[in-house]
Amino acid sequence: MWTIYLKELLELARDRRTFFFTVFIPVFAMPLIFAGFGFLSSSMFKQASTADMAYAIFGKEHAPQLAQRFANEKGFHEIALASPDEIKTAIAAERIKFALVIPPGLNDRLHTQRQGAIQLHYNSAATVDLTRKRVHAVIGNENRELRERALSAFNLNQQQLAFALDPITLEDHSTADKREQMGAVVGGMLPYVLLMVCLMAAMYPAIDTGAGEKERGTLETLLLAPVSRSAIVLAKFLMLFTVGLASALLMIVSVGLLLHFFGHAIGGDVVQMVRAIGVLDLAMVALMLVPTAAIFAAILLSLSIYAKSYKEAAGLISPLMLVTILPTLVALLPGVELNWTWAMVPLTNVSLAMKELVKGTMDYRMFSVILLSTTLTAGLLLALCRWWFNREQVLFRN
Repeated sequence: MWTIYLKELLELARDRRTFFFTVFIPVFAMPLIFAGFGFLSSSMFKQASTADMAYAIFGKEHAPQLAQRFANEKGFHEIALASPDEIKTAIAAERIKFALVIPPGLNDRLHTQRQGAIQLHYNSAATVDLTRKRVHAVIGNENRELRERALSAFNLNQQQLAFALDPITLEDHSTADKREQMGAVVGGMLPYVLLMVCLMAAMYPAIDTGAGEKERGTLETLLLAPVSRSAIVLAKFLMLFTVGLASALLMIVSVGLLLHFFGHAIGGDVVQMVRAIGVLDLAMVALMLVPTAAIFAAILLSLSIYAKSYKEAAGLISPLMLVTILPTLVALLPGVELNWTWAMVPLTNVSLAMKELVKGTMDYRMFSVILLSTTLTAGLLLALCRWWFNREQVLFRN
């Protein structure tokens, strides 16, 4: 068995494409991609929040004070349009970001303390709606000034005026520390990345060790060797397991080193959160990856052995990524928290546990249940793979 295992690893090391997906992507490419994306998104969000925004306004004479407020607001500049009919075309051509249409009589309504409405025209097809947010901030300042002016007729002092404007205010006192707040965001994506790396790293070796051997005609030679089929299955399984687990662990190490040396350029809060994660938590994350890598290795080997050719194996294994994504994304849904029920659901339990470990709120009593349920799942899949490998109609579908 170990001879076959070493043979598979040697063939893997000689394959440059497999080496690329196994080592280069998780160790170098993925950390740099995520770090670059985080830095780029942060910079672009700050730039978009303060960028110069062109707008058009119609009916300024009906609310001159509001029109003047927009004219004085930093980051806004007015573009003259002939009529409101040009608004949609101007927004589509990106001449303006938004347009305000002030109806006649608005100023009179405000003076008589009646509510008025202003039309805001903009393109709302954006993931982050910064246009409406920035316009709403200017309108909010105008509304507050109008309220203060209306209430000043009652000769209220500052305390009474504050009560009239906001009778009850909320003072936020979060029980979550900085690690827990950041961990809720980062911890939700960490399992998705690690599990996908673990799966993708073993994907190409799996295709080659099953369907690839069928195409090369070396599988028959291997079956004639004085080795039991159980030993052959176990050797190939251990090779895929080693590749998947090693890639995920190497990525954890590379991301940790990246944040340690260059974390200040990405964000101080993220670095503080990473440094707050203890050795025990990291060991538990690595330990949960062991049965998870075994699950992927057993499934990949079964599919690869079933396929007639390299091309068919790639087609069968590719949808497996979607199957992996779904239970991982369940951990991101609102209301899904780690409990004794979710602790027994494969992949979802690992995702939830990793998130709790990053947040620092892990209930360590559930760790044994998670590890046991995932290990049992991996064992059942490996037994299924062994039974699958024994079937002649599977091995020799050609």
